[in-house]
Amino acid sequence: MTRKKATIPAGDLGAAELEALTTLWDDGPATVRDVMHGLHRRGRKVAYTTVLTFLTRLENKGYVTSDKSGVAYIYKAKAPRERIVGSRVKSLMQQMFGGSAAPMALHLLRNERFSSDEIDEMRKLIDKLAVESDPNNPDNKA
Repeated sequence: MTRKKATIPAGDLGAAELEALTTLWDDGPATVRDVMHGLHRRGRKVAYTTVLTFLTRLENKGYVTSDKSGVAYIYKAKAPRERIVGSRVKSLMQQMFGGSAAPMALHLLRNERFSSDEIDEMRKLIDKLAVESDPNNPDNKA
């Protein structure tokens, strides 16, 4: 009998743990000291032992793995960024917008600034969605 691996919801990540995980996503596999320096670059002044605690918690929760084949432990992000972002966005959407994506997207469009490249990308996505949802489009007939 095979056991399914439990999945941990991204909501159990504290802000500091998420910053440490983000450092691993951005910088790749790293030692505790490397993660600490990455956090310092991001403006978060934390001690070595604090970073070690963050990484140990993240490993216990299944978000990172560690390898002790060399002199120091090397920590690597196990959870993909997209999974964590998706989970956190869905949670926010549920809490603040009753689970509906459109009001959330409209809120962001009305209240945030976007670069011209980001606007172009959004336009392309909206055009694609419009074509896909058009009942008169022959490609949408089942």
